[in-house]
Amino acid sequence: MPEDIDPELEELRKKRREMYVKQADEEKQRFGWPDTPMVLTDANFRETVALYPLMLVDLWAPWCGPCKMLGPVIEQLARELKGKVVFGKLNVDENPQTASSFKVMSIPTMLVIKERELVDRITGAVPKATILQKLQRFL
Repeated sequence: MPEDIDPELEELRKKRREMYVKQADEEKQRFGWPDTPMVLTDANFRETVALYPLMLVDLWAPWCGPCKMLGPVIEQLARELKGKVVFGKLNVDENPQTASSFKVMSIPTMLVIKERELVDRITGAVPKATILQKLQRFL
């Protein structure tokens, strides 16, 4: 450990991380691993992403044709990858804060979030195989 890091502060950080992990495990047991995309909002985004080790979040809008084409693919992947990846959908018209915080300029955009960190981004209505290929790197 570097000299400039306070051991007490590090111990507090460690305890807090353990507390978050325990809370997330309890939430997962309560809610399980969904096999359909979860509805995400500006209000529940951070808490939901913190619950699961790997999420793919589809940022979409009801008026977007390519988003509508991608919807059934996301639903199918949610069933097929249950227990490995949790899928979420965030309507950017109703939830502009989250979309803005990730600098989303076009939709559909899919965010791959691992351990609460953005690790990849997929833009456009891409084929199912492309999404699977991107996710495989993080499984």
